[in-house]
Amino acid sequence: MRTLYLDTWSGIAGDMTLAALVDLGVEPRRLADAIASLGIPAIHLSFSPTMRCGFRCLRLDVEHPPEHVHRHLSDIQAMLDRSSLSSIARSTALRIFDKLAEAEARVHGTSVDSVHFHEVGAIDSVVDIVGVAVALEELQVGRLVAAPPALGSGTVQIAHGLVSVPAPATAELLRGIPVRHSEIEAELTTPTGAAILAALADDYGAVPDMTIHAIGYGAGHRDLPRQANMLRAILGESPSASAEHVWLLEANIDDATGEQLGFAIERMWEGGALDVFTTPITMKKNRPAVMLSVLATSARRDALEQAIFLHTGTLGVRSRPIERRTLPRCQARVETDWGPVEVKLAWMAPPATPADVRLAPEYESLRRIAIENDLPLPVVYRRVLACAELQIERLLQTVRQSALAVPTAATPQWLGQQRSPATSPHATPPDMAHHDHHHDHHHDHHHDHHHDHDSHDGHDHHHG
Repeated sequence: MRTLYLDTWSGIAGDMTLAALVDLGVEPRRLADAIASLGIPAIHLSFSPTMRCGFRCLRLDVEHPPEHVHRHLSDIQAMLDRSSLSSIARSTALRIFDKLAEAEARVHGTSVDSVHFHEVGAIDSVVDIVGVAVALEELQVGRLVAAPPALGSGTVQIAHGLVSVPAPATAELLRGIPVRHSEIEAELTTPTGAAILAALADDYGAVPDMTIHAIGYGAGHRDLPRQANMLRAILGESPSASAEHVWLLEANIDDATGEQLGFAIERMWEGGALDVFTTPITMKKNRPAVMLSVLATSARRDALEQAIFLHTGTLGVRSRPIERRTLPRCQARVETDWGPVEVKLAWMAPPATPADVRLAPEYESLRRIAIENDLPLPVVYRRVLACAELQIERLLQTVRQSALAVPTAATPQWLGQQRSPATSPHATPPDMAHHDHHHDHHHDHHHDHHHDHDSHDGHDHHHG
């Protein structure tokens, strides 16, 4: 499996990540074309070589006219839907924006669909996130692993005043993620950088087993006093492409109501579980009970164990490492009378005929259509499948291209995880908040304040 390792010794920011991926070999013209399709006028990406503490790296500057737009998640999703991005790049970008929206909502105590992104929705941030999504697909990355990110220290100025590092949304995004303290007085990990990790990283720690193919370096916009302000990206091939090592967490529950158990399951999904399911069992004294099973990555194991204790009342959780194998898959769209519907395609062998492909419509798309048209869900499901049958040759071509591009894993692992229920337009995440500024871009065009990030002090608002 094509694996990307992010060395976050000096933290992580959106522009640093995108610059490092370009340094790995992504063609800037490809990024420019994808970003131009978003419909935001007069954006220019400039990648230039620079030095940080004697190391060569690549710096990104985003140039565009000033704007005073506060975008909602629905605005960004509509922008992505109108773009020329592939379904994989679009889903990856939306997954990152989902994480940001959840953090924004937590900090400000509002719903995901009510959140408006301030600096995080600014052009630079949109460019960083969309650019990273496109670049990861161009590099055929199937798995992302990172070192625990350095946070920095001191304070940072945001739209709501002076706050300590890590800023509120950054801290929310890093829930359940191992982090590293740094004495450097600067914001080293930004909200966009944290969102990239929260949305895409499969594990945290040292460089995983792999054969290294390329190394890229993305520069922050200013020099740090004691270390190179850069993000190192290592691209390689890991063994056992179809195998994934995960944790199975189990708890026997005999004293929870159906409502309590349903709420606990929701919290497991929101906590980043790979899968959640229950099994009816009989405990001592012949009491009927339920066994709650949760699949988790190593990075999410501790947080999900704590969530099981918190939301079920169980006195014990069993855990054991297991190996999970998944079919290669990709996402596509089926055109219907109700508009495009997202579907998931999977296959067992090099796909040659329609019989080699398994197709499943995405539930959220079916749910939206059923509600908007007051139709039973099974009716919508059958009609979408019928439309898919009429478009099977086009879908089969999509599958063949995906299988050719990424022979061992057509879809990145992060897209194999179910999106949190909190990311739906109707959900209101509990006690959630908002980091309404974006730290990893150059703010000399920003609408309400000005930062010279090449010379600003350690409390500056921009890391990358």
